[in-house]
Amino acid sequence: MEPTENTALTEHDGPTRSMSRTQIFTLISVASVNFGSMICYSILGPFFPNEAVNKGASQTAIGLIFSCYAFSNIIGALLMGTYIVQIGAKFMLVSGLFVSGGCTIMFGFLDRAPSGTVFIALCFIVRSIDAIGFAAAATSSIALASKVFPNNVATVLGSLEMFTGLGLILGPPLGGWLYQAYGYELPFLVLGCILLLMVPFNIIVMPSCTAEPSENSFLQLLKVPKVLLICFFMFSLSSGLGFLDTTLSLYAIEKFGLTPGYVGLLFLGVSLPYGLSSPVFGFFADKYPTSRRWFLILGGLLSGLCFCFLGPAPFLHITSQLWLLIFMLCVIGFGLGLSLMPSLPEIIAAAHEQGFEDGLSTLGMVSGLFGACWSMGMFYGPMMGGVLTQHLTFEWAATIQGGLSVLAATLLGLYYQSEHLKKRSIAKETGNSFVGEGGNLLA
Repeated sequence: MEPTENTALTEHDGPTRSMSRTQIFTLISVASVNFGSMICYSILGPFFPNEAVNKGASQTAIGLIFSCYAFSNIIGALLMGTYIVQIGAKFMLVSGLFVSGGCTIMFGFLDRAPSGTVFIALCFIVRSIDAIGFAAAATSSIALASKVFPNNVATVLGSLEMFTGLGLILGPPLGGWLYQAYGYELPFLVLGCILLLMVPFNIIVMPSCTAEPSENSFLQLLKVPKVLLICFFMFSLSSGLGFLDTTLSLYAIEKFGLTPGYVGLLFLGVSLPYGLSSPVFGFFADKYPTSRRWFLILGGLLSGLCFCFLGPAPFLHITSQLWLLIFMLCVIGFGLGLSLMPSLPEIIAAAHEQGFEDGLSTLGMVSGLFGACWSMGMFYGPMMGGVLTQHLTFEWAATIQGGLSVLAATLLGLYYQSEHLKKRSIAKETGNSFVGEGGNLLA
């Protein structure tokens, strides 16, 4: 018998020493989705910008092609998060994989399209449909994982991000190598077929989960100040990754004379530390919930400051060197792992504090909002990265991008501090002793 929401709650309330069959199958299924989706998404970075330039696309147009994926993902994530109960989480996941895999294969034939407007328009159409499929798979997988592991969301998310990181690690070098050895089409054909093979696999493995629709809405969730600030924080981080997608490869080729294959290896600098650090920070975020706010703020500040050293920033008067670029990319990846793992459990906790019910419908909304905010950054980052790099320089563009992350982390830190002072003031008025969560400034 397939598990329903009620059986899942009974089965997974409280800590357990060993995982159940439902938990194991959910982990396997979501891990396959994370890996397959990310490896297909990340193959474009090393060679597509240069290929698009040869097909008559400007730097701004290339940025918009990357951004349209994220824009469609925003719409898809919000819709899927709203109607996850009505559509069914399992059906949403496997149909999203099918659409995304088919679009990946179609994208591999776009080199045969006429150069100029036709090529650019087809890129927009295929990438947009692909994004909606990805949004369906990602939203349902995050919601299901949060549902099956209610007490260990950050730990499970961090562990699954290893597969996300693995996809991001293998995608760029594999895509760059296949492109260099066999041309434009083969990377998309191979990886698209891998994604399609995951459809029957997940039909067999993924457990079903049913629930009743919730009366709560995205608007109610966004009225919570903490949720709104964390959403802006996630936006700032994802926009940094989107910025690198469209600017890093061209900068590395022009500045250091690297080939597409070696440019693909550069992306390892972000994805490898991110994938390795995510499980560790996820574990500590669950074991020590009061550490989450520190992880968020420190990770955001660290990532933002490192962007200023990618170029480096002209006002620093530091000579650009390849080793410095690689080192900063590694620290950015580490900072992303530090700051992203606590984000989802913090939003879930804030929703429950505001009276949102503990069920699949709420988790669907939270995961949809999580995906939409991430995609907003992935929309803004490539677009503004292309525009700023075209009109300024990569050095100044990276500095501006880093400033956004520093701003978001600072605002979140100020909110946590004001929240702490408010709780202490209320405790004094009521005559109760107040012990801050964490014991000091950002507790």
